[in-house]
Amino acid sequence: MLDRTLAPPFQKNTVLTLLTPQHYKSAKGTDLFVLSGGTQEVVRVELIAKAGKWYETSPGTAHFSASQLDKGTKTKSSFQLASLFDAYGAHLDISAGNDFFSITIYSLSRNLSEVLEVVGELIHEAIFPEQELMLSKNIALQNLKVNEEKTSYLAGKYFRKAIFGDHPYGRELDAHAIEQVEREKLASYLKSFLVNFQVVVSGHVNDTTLKVLTQFLDQLPTGKINGKEASFLMPVAITEYRAKEGSVQSTIRYGKRIISRQHPDFFDLLFTTHLLGGYFGSRLMKNIREDKGLTYGIFSSVQSLLRESYFIIGADVNCENRELTMLEIKKELEKLAQVPVSNTELETARNHFIGSLQSEVTTAFAHGDKFKIILLNELPSDYYQLMINRVNVIQAEDLQHCAAKYFKTESFTEVTVG
Repeated sequence: MLDRTLAPPFQKNTVLTLLTPQHYKSAKGTDLFVLSGGTQEVVRVELIAKAGKWYETSPGTAHFSASQLDKGTKTKSSFQLASLFDAYGAHLDISAGNDFFSITIYSLSRNLSEVLEVVGELIHEAIFPEQELMLSKNIALQNLKVNEEKTSYLAGKYFRKAIFGDHPYGRELDAHAIEQVEREKLASYLKSFLVNFQVVVSGHVNDTTLKVLTQFLDQLPTGKINGKEASFLMPVAITEYRAKEGSVQSTIRYGKRIISRQHPDFFDLLFTTHLLGGYFGSRLMKNIREDKGLTYGIFSSVQSLLRESYFIIGADVNCENRELTMLEIKKELEKLAQVPVSNTELETARNHFIGSLQSEVTTAFAHGDKFKIILLNELPSDYYQLMINRVNVIQAEDLQHCAAKYFKTESFTEVTVG
């Protein structure tokens, strides 16, 4: 009989195998990557263009091109387009980030041909109706007013501005930029940058679906992009406190620009960051939340963008606890570099890191998400297995070396609002 008072033996697994993508290329050079998996007859198609904030000629064009792309074509209104997607059981998501513009479609496999026909119409015939644009701009202005009352929003905005300076990653939309957005600018952006898509498909893909996809590739626009590859000066580290009248809470953002995914130390940095503040049992949580009760939550993370990365620690605390919290954060950073972690703490963080990474790839869509990172950042195909392999053998002295090299507090920028 099974003794339920005894925990089952721990079995460590250090394998992470992603679905192998099939690669196709259209006659015009458009790349298609297919990750076939799952039993449900659902497919996700992602069209990714190198666009986004980095390529904007005027602020807001990427964001509003994304928000307005499905608001009207030469023959269909926004209501008609939305009704079509609903009728086909499809969901459309359009977004513009710092580096990429993506159009994502979730569709029943049997309706994919009809759904992609509508998507093609959006790409080729979007007209950005004036009334829809005005409505979207008004909503954006109202959302901005709401956000500017939040210490978390302001701290993030000021922090990115402080570490990036005059750089696309450091710019935020303000009311003036929103008001200056015009239909003509969106149409120009669409024509100039929504070209040369890379298409990543995941889910239930059969021969019929594949035929539909390859035919769709020939409809996608191609062209030359005159993207900017400028260099930007590294701002000096600063300490900035901005009081906010009426606020009883302060939001802390503490960090710096840091190495990218391609750097040989990146895996060590990622794991050191995880042990510091990447999960509930991390050092920052134990000290600042559990022991001292200064916050409900505190985190550390590495945010990796295409051309830059940055390390950040964030927390919300009562205003009177702001200085004490910062003191404890700095103590933890210095301790990491000076005192070796115990074997128990190291193994706990190691198992959590590896297990969390493995648990993220339980569906074909999740495999597609990991593959996108590999594709867009030009990483080796076994990138995540290499990450696990490194974390599995990392030792206390490696963490000390990493912390001493990258966590020097004098190089950090501190921004607090509230």
